[in-house]
Amino acid sequence: MKIFTAVLIFLASALIIFNVTRLDFSNLLQGESMYALIGIAASFCAVLILLIFRMSKEIEKRMND
Repeated sequence: MKIFTAVLIFLASALIIFNVTRLDFSNLLQGESMYALIGIAASFCAVLILLIFRMSKEIEKRMND
């Protein structure tokens, strides 16, 4: 499960980097930049959820030992 979450975190981070390259800083809320911002926010949420999931599994493991 650790490898699976690590791969998903890596993919979400790659999506964040990809979407940052698609930003147009002169018009952040128009056109492609808006979609890139939405993608960055969604990928960031995915990374946070995966990190919380990983922590909860670690806590569960410690409680069972």
